[in-house]
Amino acid sequence: MSTFAPLTEARTLSVMPTYKCTAECEHCGTLSHRREKTWLGLDNMLSAIEQAAQGDYKVVVFTGGEPTLAGTDLLTAISRAHELGLSTRVVSNAYWAATDVLADRMIAKLVGAGLHEINFSTGDQHARFVPLDRVVRAVRAAADSPLSAIVVMVETVRERTITAALIEEREDFRAIRRAHPGKHIELLESPWMPLEPMNISTYRSGSTVNRSNVATRTGCTSILSTTAIQADGRIGACCGLGMRTTPELQVGTIAETALADADRAAADDVLKHWIRVEGPERILAWAAEHDPSIRWEDMYAHRCQACMRLYKDPAVRAVIAEHYREKLADIVVGEWLLYDFPREPDATPV
Repeated sequence: MSTFAPLTEARTLSVMPTYKCTAECEHCGTLSHRREKTWLGLDNMLSAIEQAAQGDYKVVVFTGGEPTLAGTDLLTAISRAHELGLSTRVVSNAYWAATDVLADRMIAKLVGAGLHEINFSTGDQHARFVPLDRVVRAVRAAADSPLSAIVVMVETVRERTITAALIEEREDFRAIRRAHPGKHIELLESPWMPLEPMNISTYRSGSTVNRSNVATRTGCTSILSTTAIQADGRIGACCGLGMRTTPELQVGTIAETALADADRAAADDVLKHWIRVEGPERILAWAAEHDPSIRWEDMYAHRCQACMRLYKDPAVRAVIAEHYREKLADIVVGEWLLYDFPREPDATPV
């Protein structure tokens, strides 16, 4: 029997129709690229969505890879989720917005299927394959549609040319704002992370975690709240970044495992609850107190990379295995506080 009570909050289902993408960004968190041939298949997508609707799920996010490459399968899956009363979101790089006509056409298809929200990914890595003009064009088409929310997520490293401020200052983006003053159009920034935990990137001053700011880091709102159906059918216990290389985050396959059973299996893992309550950065700092050879300060700006460290570093794993019991009371109390005083979701996209 699990030490912890079952989660009672609304959940998010993340569906990855394919790992294939029109871009080949370095350090892609899902290892997606243009030569990828892995597809989830419509039957598996619909099965996951229908099971989610029978449980405590409220949102279905279609991501990837580039989910719009799934064509009519994506539209059918969005339509089924909408019919079942689930909110729907697509995360896209907007490669399809080469012209105004094409941008309007894609948005019309998505809205016609029942889409509620759309997120666009951009930044210096994405712009090598999808010009920023296409993202802005896609935002304009989305703003002209009934979509309730539009988010542009901009990747960040220390040396970059594309920023949220740069997009905000573009005249064509300002024109979108003027034309739709009441529309929810949000620009966010998120660190661009290498997938391997010891491959350290460079970030803006103050954006990495260290002992001066680690106490401000909160728990991860994705793990145990978001369940990902990956393009190869594996079920994962969080939003998906780094999941392909982390067996401990896999909890079955959608063809053989009921979604409810996978969620119960994930919830029976103490470390996942600990990550949810305190976050991977604070766990790393705690591990370093037990083993001073564990370096962590100013190495991580993105918490998913810090999370990969928990699972892949033998020294960190050894400390957790030997000393985790001393944290059990804190984790149980922390989860109780989460239910009574829920946090805002992380800005990291799914």
